[in-house]
Amino acid sequence: MRSLGLQSACYQKIEELAISLLVHRARSVRNPEYLMKTNTRSRITSLILSASALLVALASPLQAQKSSKPLKVLLITGGCCHAYATQKNILKNGLEARANVIVDQIHSDDSSNTPPLAIYRNPNYAKGYDVIIHDECAAGMNDVSVLNDVLAPHRNGIPGVNLHCAMHSYRVGNHKVPAQPGTNDNLWFDYLGVQSSGHGPKEPIAISFTNTDHPITKTLEDWATVDEELYNNVQVFPSTKALATGFQFQPKRKARNGNVIEAKNDEAVVVWTNEYHGSRVFSTTIGHYDETVADERYLDLVTRGLLWACKKLNEDYLK
Repeated sequence: MRSLGLQSACYQKIEELAISLLVHRARSVRNPEYLMKTNTRSRITSLILSASALLVALASPLQAQKSSKPLKVLLITGGCCHAYATQKNILKNGLEARANVIVDQIHSDDSSNTPPLAIYRNPNYAKGYDVIIHDECAAGMNDVSVLNDVLAPHRNGIPGVNLHCAMHSYRVGNHKVPAQPGTNDNLWFDYLGVQSSGHGPKEPIAISFTNTDHPITKTLEDWATVDEELYNNVQVFPSTKALATGFQFQPKRKARNGNVIEAKNDEAVVVWTNEYHGSRVFSTTIGHYDETVADERYLDLVTRGLLWACKKLNEDYLK
């Protein structure tokens, strides 16, 4: 908005200078003595120089915007229970259409809960990237040494974005009870800022933005998804800033063990930010089905969250 205001002011001033220039020239043509008496020649030169300076000022912010270096984004996908082969391209195309970013991908077609992702055993996997998007579903990957390598870039200043099943990945210990600070059980949750252990049935979720003053959410409006999974909150950490709550009606149903689960209205934090070792972290548990991932509102949310995490949520990076 600041650059638009500068452009408007420059255009207005140039218009005023152009009018003054035309007036002086007209008077000079009609009355040659006016040129000598009023030193109009020097005034015209001054007006031309002023207009040139304003044109330079007008071009500068536009040129700066064009020359802003694209953010390099690494998108990690693969694992259990989701159509990652499709969703990775939806995310790449959606982000690149909305922001000055270049999205590279590391993907595994393995559909188990321990996908052999190329980032494993490589603590330097984020070298050269500005931000990492974790969209993997690796619930069975509980090797602490692997997890420490996955977290290494984020402990060294690389921001993180976490989508949907990333919240159910890298579970060490009993993920259904609150993990204790400083334990291996808490390693991934400490990074995320929220601990989740599961979800209810696939039903629509009403998303309500609870912090509308935050840079990520201030341009967004509440919306309702198609059928989705509402991830529970085992615990929300003190460093976490909740941005949106999801509300879901869950009809009466049978659990896997045969027990009847009564109908209820459920809610949970579904969008939030966290600070981890000085790195910004943005997360949302929304994003199970292709229809949700392709939703313009979802892509807008993820784009703004990513740019915020990189401290680039501004006109130079938003398209």
